[in-house]
Amino acid sequence: MTTPAILAIDEGTTGTRAAWVTADGLVHALEYRPLRVSTPVAGVVEQDANAILDKTIDACRAVIARAAGDGVTLVGLAIATQRATTVLWDTSTGRALVPAMVWQDSRYADELAALGPEWNERLIRTVGRPTGVRSPYLWAAHHLRETPEVAAAHRAGRLGFGTIETWLLWSLSRDRTYAATSTNATSAGAYVLARHEYEREWIEALGFPGELLPELRQDADDFGVTDASVLGIEVPILSAAGDQHAGTVGLGCLRKGQAMCVHGTGSFVDLVIGSEAPANPGLYDGALTLTAWRRHETSVFAIETFTATTGSALDWVCDTLGWFESSKRISELAATVSSAKGVMFVPALTGLRMPVMEPRAKASLTGFSMSTTLPEIAYAVLEGIAHSVASSAEADEQVAGTAITEIVVGGGMSASDPLIQMQADLVGVPMRRLPASEGASLRGAAFLAGSDGLLWNSLEEAAASMGDGDVFEPLISGDERAERRAAWNERIDNELRLTQSRATRK
Repeated sequence: MTTPAILAIDEGTTGTRAAWVTADGLVHALEYRPLRVSTPVAGVVEQDANAILDKTIDACRAVIARAAGDGVTLVGLAIATQRATTVLWDTSTGRALVPAMVWQDSRYADELAALGPEWNERLIRTVGRPTGVRSPYLWAAHHLRETPEVAAAHRAGRLGFGTIETWLLWSLSRDRTYAATSTNATSAGAYVLARHEYEREWIEALGFPGELLPELRQDADDFGVTDASVLGIEVPILSAAGDQHAGTVGLGCLRKGQAMCVHGTGSFVDLVIGSEAPANPGLYDGALTLTAWRRHETSVFAIETFTATTGSALDWVCDTLGWFESSKRISELAATVSSAKGVMFVPALTGLRMPVMEPRAKASLTGFSMSTTLPEIAYAVLEGIAHSVASSAEADEQVAGTAITEIVVGGGMSASDPLIQMQADLVGVPMRRLPASEGASLRGAAFLAGSDGLLWNSLEEAAASMGDGDVFEPLISGDERAERRAAWNERIDNELRLTQSRATRK
C-alpha cells in the first residue's frame, strides 16, 4: 500500500524548494537549493535563469528519489514561483539567453513613470496597478532591440518569453507547454482582471511583439505531463501560481474577508475580496488589486499591500547594529515588558509604502531617554512591524470596501508570540497561526492541484486538513487601539514632512 502525494515546487528569489504534500496537508522531504541574486549596477536586479531551472530539477529529483524509497506515489506536480521575474530563452537549446530580470528590478522606472500620465488611470481600472517601476514586457522589448542573440532568436522563430512559471512549465513538460497563469500575469502588469486576457494595447505601447505572449491559463489547470527524461517520472502538471497567492491558499484564506499576513524579508498583507472588483481601486499607490487564484473559470481577487523591510529590519538591528543576538532574542526581551514606554521604531529602511509611496523616507528610532531599556527597544522594534501590518490592513479594507474578519499569519516572524499579539491588538481582529506555515506556498500549490478529487474534493476540504491552529484575540480596548494608531500615524506624517524638507533643502 503506497501513500499518494503531490510533488510541489516553490521556486523563490533566494532559493528553490521541492517536497511532497500528502492528504493531511503536511509537507514532507523538503529539499532546498540556494540561489544568487546579482545587482551589477543600481536598479538592475538579475538571476541566472539556467541555474534556477537546474537547481529546481535537482531538488525535484532528490524528492522523487526519496518518495520511491518511502513508498510514496507521486500523482501530480504543483508549482509556485516568484512573481514577475522574467526569462528569455532559446527554444531550440532550452537555455536562457540573458540573465533573468528579477521582480525587484527598477532599471526602467523613469521610462515607465513617463508613461504614467497617459496610462495610469486606465491601467488601475483594468489591470489593478499603475505603470509601476518594472515591466517584463518593456525589459524584453529592450533586449529585442539591444541584444543581438535575443533578436536573432526572435527572427528565427525560436525565442521563448515568460515569467518563471512559464519557464518551468515549458522546461518540465513533455509537450513544451507555453503558458502564463493568472496570478503571475497579474503581477507582470498587463492582465485584464475582469476578462482573463492581456491588456494588449499597453503591451504594444511598450514595444513588445504580441506573438511572443504565452497562452493565458488558470492557476489550477491541465498543463500536460512532466517530461520523464527531465524529472524521471511522468505525472500530470495541475497547478502553477505565484508564490504569495499559493501561500494565501496554503494558509486557508479562502473566504471573503479573510486576510493573509506573511512575514519574510518584508511583510505582505493580502485581503481576499471574492469575485467582485474592489470598491476604491487606486486609492493608495501601494495597494494593488490581484487575482488571488483562478480555477473553474472563476477568478477570486485580493488586495495586496506590504512593508518592504521588516524581517530585514530585524536582521539589521541584530547583525549590523549588534543590539541583539538574534530575532528570537528580540521576542524574548519584548515579552518581559508591557510597552515600549514611548519608544517608536519605523522600519522604513528602503522608504515608505503607506500611506504614500515615498522611497526617500528613512527608518527611525525615536522617543528614547536615559531610562530606556533594551527590552523596551525590543518591544518598539516589534511594535513598529505590527503598526506597519495594521496600516497595510487598513489600506486593504479601504480599497476593497470589505472588512477583515481574521488574519492568518505565516513566515519566519510569525513564530513570535509578542509580535502576533501586537498585530491582533493594533488591527483589532483575531490572528490565526497555523502549524508549519513556512510550507504554505508548497501546500497551497498542492491544494490547487489536488482539490478536484485527486487528494481532496474541494479547496475547503484541503484547508480543513490543517486544523485550527493558535488564535490570538485582541486584548486592548478600542479607545487604546485608536490612541496608539493615532500616535503612529502622527509619527509617519512627521517623517513625511521631514523627508519633504530634506528634499527642498537639496
